[in-house]
Amino acid sequence: MRRGVWFVAGAAAGVYGMVKARRVAEAFTADGIRDRAHAANLGAQMFRAEFQYGKNEAETDLRHRFEVAAAPQRELERGED
Repeated sequence: MRRGVWFVAGAAAGVYGMVKARRVAEAFTADGIRDRAHAANLGAQMFRAEFQYGKNEAETDLRHRFEVAAAPQRELERGED
């Protein structure tokens, strides 16, 4: 039983190591570097879009708050009976 467990553990460690080595090797190829650069560019674009959306939303909210605060307080006029 012990030998079987150690055999399975060794096989799993070997498969894990092979997968990790393949991923590292792929990351340093021309295609892998290009993919990483593209992903970084896409992430920067998404960040800019989210930042712009939040900035516009905050500006709209602040403009609304200041317009309400700066609006002159009108008194109700007495209606004719």
